[in-house]
Amino acid sequence: MRKKIIAGNWKMNKNLEEGLALVSEASNMIKDEYNGNALVVFIPPFIHINAVSKMLEGYENQFSGAQNCSNHQSGAYTGEISASMIKSCGANYVIIGHSERRQYFNEHNQWLAQKIDACLKNNLLPIYCCGETLEERESEQHFQVIESQIKEGLFHLNVNDFLKITIAYEPVWAIGTGKTASTAQAQEVHAFIRTLIASHYSNEIANEITIQYGGSVKPENAAELFAAPDIDGALIGGAALQSRSFTDIVKAMTH
Repeated sequence: MRKKIIAGNWKMNKNLEEGLALVSEASNMIKDEYNGNALVVFIPPFIHINAVSKMLEGYENQFSGAQNCSNHQSGAYTGEISASMIKSCGANYVIIGHSERRQYFNEHNQWLAQKIDACLKNNLLPIYCCGETLEERESEQHFQVIESQIKEGLFHLNVNDFLKITIAYEPVWAIGTGKTASTAQAQEVHAFIRTLIASHYSNEIANEITIQYGGSVKPENAAELFAAPDIDGALIGGAALQSRSFTDIVKAMTH
């Protein structure tokens, strides 16, 4: 059975005190109220990772992650954070290729492939994001865009490394806008991604890969999204900044 993963991406929010309060509340609520087997990942700003990781020690199926990492191992790259630094702070996961990184910081697929390799070299598990803009969706280029993102970012990996990847489909037009892809739209793309993986690797490999949905996921729509056959969890933005809403989304993953 595929892993179910709920990840909360805080983006550039919460100072340290606020962040630790959020983790304390949410981690205990999840422990007390959730009896499913989904993995839960808290993804704060870099400077909180070590403290968050320590808070989560002893909590079953709860982990920390980073929002990005450098494609370099070390060196004269002022302001950058390497995968080995992230790993040393106790994190398990790293988001690679979030649409905001692609849009605002011009990260391209070839560069992201290097970041994937840096993560895997340091025993970090990448959450690789893909998704189309509204313009690409309306011009019916979305499948082509997503295919390029996945082929160029991931298909250089051997089978063993590819199996360590989580993919997050995030339609750019649904991030922070309040708009959500319909369950049918999301399922269609998730199924397309799985077919793409099967064509390059195998059906068996495709059926083992966790594919999350990201884009204005809320407690009100989570259960319907999670009921779709190819949606294995969520990469959550705004709703992850409140312990109640984040916990309720986790609880919507019932299997």
